[in-house]
Amino acid sequence: MTLFTNPTEPRDLPGRVHLTLPAEIDFCNAGELLPLVLSAARAHGDRLDVLVLDLTTTSFMDSQGIRLVNDVRGRLGPGVAVRLVARPEGVTSRVLELTGMRRDVPVYDNLAEALAS
Repeated sequence: MTLFTNPTEPRDLPGRVHLTLPAEIDFCNAGELLPLVLSAARAHGDRLDVLVLDLTTTSFMDSQGIRLVNDVRGRLGPGVAVRLVARPEGVTSRVLELTGMRRDVPVYDNLAEALAS
């Protein structure tokens, strides 16, 4: 079983929520992460404009991680943008590239850029 940390507490930024995802996202934990991410996003109600999912500490992600991002996008309101942060040289960034996720969701190299978008 893959052990994971819960996403970080959301930062209180106007219209934005930042969540750091665990070191591994796979079949064992993706289903448990979805309600945690959605709960943090929905806590802001209609004041949420941007949800930033930080993957910089994620060293392994398979197709379940891609599914997690797609499920989050599909369940948030139409006015909420999802942004990803991933290390350019990391495995996660490569998975985002190979699956075409980079075409659908903006991926930033650093958190400051994602939060400012």
